[in-house]
Amino acid sequence: MTTHTELPAMQEYLLDVSGKEIFVAETGDGPPVVLLHGGGPGASGVANYARNIAELAKTYRVIVPDLPGYGRSTKGVDATDPFGHLAGAIRGVLDRLGLDRAHLVGNSYGGACALRLALDTPDRVDRMVLMGPGGVGTTRALPTPGLRSLLNYYSEDGPSRPKLEKFIRQYLVFNAADVPDSVIDARYRDSVDPEVVAAPPLTRPSGPNALRTLWKMDFTRDERLARLPVPTLVLWGAADQVNRPSGGRMLAERLPDCDLYLVANTGHWVQFERAALFNRVCADFLAGRR
Repeated sequence: MTTHTELPAMQEYLLDVSGKEIFVAETGDGPPVVLLHGGGPGASGVANYARNIAELAKTYRVIVPDLPGYGRSTKGVDATDPFGHLAGAIRGVLDRLGLDRAHLVGNSYGGACALRLALDTPDRVDRMVLMGPGGVGTTRALPTPGLRSLLNYYSEDGPSRPKLEKFIRQYLVFNAADVPDSVIDARYRDSVDPEVVAAPPLTRPSGPNALRTLWKMDFTRDERLARLPVPTLVLWGAADQVNRPSGGRMLAERLPDCDLYLVANTGHWVQFERAALFNRVCADFLAGRR
């Protein structure tokens, strides 16, 4: 069951972070929570969390950036260390907002961003919620069909609405009918922005240092994971066809303070597909009710 909640009025602004513009929308009052969206074509912060912002804003100051390369933020991501690039930008957002610490909530690419930020600077993160995060066990198995579909979007015959619709309806979610055509239309328009097409923000590592980049992008190879003190909740759709649900167990076995919630009949987009459950569990966890 999903929740279709109207978005509240949100303050919108652009922040200069190391000479790059990061778009941010925010609403609510309370402990700061940063919502980090996934990396699929045409993704953006507010759209990805449209079913969660209003509910979380009842208790929290909800801060929703567009990650570098997406939405209204400056395009381009450092392909030699994409997770580090994203994490650095979001840490810069915290700096510009005068926030020493915040809760982080991240889906997929945004989950990888949150985890990398926490590993690099654990003192900046209060609690962390990860939904099907990227970079978990990626050097231990071949990419899933869903991930291949995502990575091939800008290659071969180039981006198209049918390619995007196939990725979303066949791989991203469990129930294809749950995604309105309007969501696909909006994401397609954003995905073919000439600046994005010229510099896709999520690509396969290539070149002479590709193996080193791949290794760096697999958190299960990072020794710091076993020492990360940040209380973490991992939610993973049991039917996720983009990032394998087995990644949840990998994190739970390595992180010293990690709860794992496997969500039945759900794909890669837990916060969208199971919004009511996500909103409740996320708010409770961030408040220390676990």
